[in-house]
Amino acid sequence: MISPVDDRRPPITPQLALRVAVLGGLALVLFGIVFFRLWYLQVLSGDQYVQQANANRVRHVATPAPRGDIVDRNGQIVVTSRAATAVQIVPDQLPADTAARQLLYARLGRVLQMSPGAIEATVAKKVKQLRYANVTIKLDAGRAVLDYIAERGDQFGAAVVTPQVYLRQYPNRQLAAQLLGTVGEIDPAELKLARYRSVRQGTVIGKGGIEWSYDRYLRGRDGDKREQVNANGLPARNIARLAPVAPKPGHQLKLSLDIGLQKEGQSALGQAIGLAQGNGHPAQAGAFVALDPSNGQVLAMGSYPSFDPTVFAKPISRAKYRALSSQSNGAPLYDRAIAGQYPTGSTFKPITALASLQTGLITPETPIASPGCITIGSAGQQFCSAGKADFGTISLRDALRVSSDVYFYRLGEQANGQSGEVIQSWARRLGLGHPTGIDLPGEYGGLIPDRAWRARVGLKEARCRARRHVASCGISDERPWTVGDNVNFAVGQGDLQATPLQMAVAYSTIVNGGRVVRPHLGLEVEDHLGRLVQRITPGATRHVAFSSSNRQAILDGLRAAASQPGGTSADVFNGFPRVVYGKTGTAQRQGQDDQSWYVCYAPDARRPVVVAVTVEKGGFGAEAAAPAARLILSQWFGVSKQLVAGHSRTR
Repeated sequence: MISPVDDRRPPITPQLALRVAVLGGLALVLFGIVFFRLWYLQVLSGDQYVQQANANRVRHVATPAPRGDIVDRNGQIVVTSRAATAVQIVPDQLPADTAARQLLYARLGRVLQMSPGAIEATVAKKVKQLRYANVTIKLDAGRAVLDYIAERGDQFGAAVVTPQVYLRQYPNRQLAAQLLGTVGEIDPAELKLARYRSVRQGTVIGKGGIEWSYDRYLRGRDGDKREQVNANGLPARNIARLAPVAPKPGHQLKLSLDIGLQKEGQSALGQAIGLAQGNGHPAQAGAFVALDPSNGQVLAMGSYPSFDPTVFAKPISRAKYRALSSQSNGAPLYDRAIAGQYPTGSTFKPITALASLQTGLITPETPIASPGCITIGSAGQQFCSAGKADFGTISLRDALRVSSDVYFYRLGEQANGQSGEVIQSWARRLGLGHPTGIDLPGEYGGLIPDRAWRARVGLKEARCRARRHVASCGISDERPWTVGDNVNFAVGQGDLQATPLQMAVAYSTIVNGGRVVRPHLGLEVEDHLGRLVQRITPGATRHVAFSSSNRQAILDGLRAAASQPGGTSADVFNGFPRVVYGKTGTAQRQGQDDQSWYVCYAPDARRPVVVAVTVEKGGFGAEAAAPAARLILSQWFGVSKQLVAGHSRTR
């Protein structure tokens, strides 16, 4: 019987049949893969995963390693670590229920005498920064608190732990605080840096100063304590003890510092500021450096005012940090010895002298008239010595002895017409205008102004005005370099900026015959058993060639300045039993009192030293900085200390 037309089915074409077969085969293959994977996991690897599941009952607890000690050149402790206990919250063990979590915070707040809201805010902030790290709520909680939490473990659960930690301890309190630096927990940005590639969240690292520079030696390696826990995350009872991996303490770092000299330097700087204030100057800050000119070892270095780095051993409030950074408080965190941006005043004159001698502008005996004032340039600009003192016609040695500004103004005028900007070139060779390379972070490179620099800042000013549509951005007046700029530069004024450390390096280069030392603090690294791990070398030094006779002429002038009648620091060093080569400096800063400077060299076969001291708003160099330098030298050479104020009114 023929089927009705409506019931007829179209025949399956060969192409459709092939497609169905391919899809069916593909589905069969996929099913086979899933089946095989399940069979592999359950049958072949079942025992392995059972073991791993059992191992989930083991909790790994990091055991912090103590940071290594920092000692001075004589082995005296400068920084050490002490054991303490912390109360921490383990974020992934917190109750999921909000009410239970708030109850936990309330219980913990009563014990620690903190508000539950403060605890919650701390946890939220830290978890946002470091998701998997324990959150420290309180350090040095005290034995009573720890016993209370341990006795009531069922109330706090696995969310609250009390591990042993180590806090930095500073036996000398504020001594060398900026130099030593601080420590703190690593932050998310630091975790991404190559130098912290193997560091875990929550690890305490160096945040500044020596602690930062030598962190990889000081940090140590955390241990690992394993404990079995029950389903609630609490330690299980009646279990076999699991062998812990002991922490490896950090190495001990020996510095070139002499702690006795460091103490005297800090004290001398404070006394110098007191002298300046007694003379009517609003001094409140300064810095000093004592350097071995033969090898660059930093014997002492400090900045005033200072701070107690113990405050950073525990979490510090924003208000406290702002107070330590505030200019109204003298910015104690600011390391003026390596980052102070100062004109140097007449302490720059030996550099101008060496440049002029080496380029043939003068000889040591060239006479130059040095009246009270001179007129320079087509505009008739007048330049005067301090107090308009008239020194007559003098040569280099006497010019350094009495610190005649006019003598060096003349050299700046002559050098301005020379190709190569000779004073600028020699200043850079001696170590100014770029970082010294000291093993500390945050060093300022300084500024040696010249034609190219003035053109750059002028262009920057023009672009800023065009972009902001303002009359001035305050960057530059866009004027070209003039002879007056070079005249000011020759006496350490104008736009020149240098640090006390750079001036110590420049003087070291002159006195040691041309070796530009690289200042450094690190000497040796030892393990916790006292065995030498590494001897620290600062790297190769540069050499600057100059005439020994020119060097001697400059030293003669510096010696006369500290010992002969009319010398700018002769009254300060009157009766001092050691030979001193020194130069006062009085730097003028716009809108401020003069800045007091003194840089000197005291030779010795075994213990030579260069000292640089500056006191902001301290007045003339002989009034504040030079007396501090005398106290520092007295400590170094073991002679009787005497605070002697100078009376020279020469810059």
